[in-house]
This record gives sequence, C-alpha cells and structure tokens, in this order.
Amino acid sequence: MAKQALYKVTFFNAGKIYELYARHVGASHLWGFTELGELVFDVHESMVIDPTEERLRDEFAATKSLHLPMQSIVRVEEVERKGQSVIRDAASGEKVVMPFPVPAKPR
Repeated sequence: MAKQALYKVTFFNAGKIYELYARHVGASHLWGFTELGELVFDVHESMVIDPTEERLRDEFAATKSLHLPMQSIVRVEEVERKGQSVIRDAASGEKVVMPFPVPAKPR
C-alpha cells in the first residue's frame, strides 16, 4: 500500500504563525486560496498533553477543509512524519505558550 503524503503548512493568522499538518494541499476552487484537507493532530493517550496542540485541535475540530489566502502561506513542506503543531509569535518567532486552564474560584 502506498504511503499517504503528509504536508507541514506554515501560515500567518491573526498576527501569529501557525504550523499545521495535512494530508491534502491543493488549489482551492475559491480564486486566490489554497485548500488544506484532512488535518492531522496527535492522539494523546498519555498524561502529558501539549496545550497548544489541544488549542489547535479545538479550533479546527469540525474543519473538513481549510481555505487559506495564498498571501498568508509562508511555506508548504512534504514531510516523512508529523512533528508538533505550534503557534508562534509573528514578530519574535517564539512559541506562544498557552497556559493550562485554571479552575474558577467557587463563590
């Protein structure tokens, strides 16, 4: 069985740089857009969970395909295996660390 292609897509969104993984990247039927399909996220079965990956999974959970404006895409790479999906600050390039949710104080 042939191995499915895996792409790492880096793009700008709301002043941040997102890095997502997808099985399909191609021209969109919308003029000036690139389509990402079959987004790939880690399935965590352990106790260690990356809050940034969880945020991305929650943000794109119901997404069948993502249409990105061509000018927002920084890079598309075909990769052998999936790395960590991240959100970076566009100015500094540093990872945006998402704080773990803190339970609200009872009233």
